[in-house]
Amino acid sequence: MPARKIFEDADEFSKGDRWEALAWDVPASDEFPERLKYSFQYLGPADEEILRYDNANDAHGVGRHHRHLRGEVEGIEFEGLRLHIEKFLDEVETIHEQGFV
Repeated sequence: MPARKIFEDADEFSKGDRWEALAWDVPASDEFPERLKYSFQYLGPADEEILRYDNANDAHGVGRHHRHLRGEVEGIEFEGLRLHIEKFLDEVETIHEQGFV
């Protein structure tokens, strides 16, 4: 079974910062036991990475589900795709409102 995109959304703020979120249904494997691969990112006006949630690998030693915030990486709990997207978007909104762009 090939990967199938199950979610895609994006938006841009007036100052040029933007976010995008993608998720795919993938074949079950040791790498993706939830059959889900995702990448959500928040970028500044010059495409600099501000925030990213992903489950690409555990190369950082913090767990498969993790977040990158301005170069720091930490493990995060995964409670389902919908809640994960909501958590990401809440964090994007907070960062944007605090003017960290």
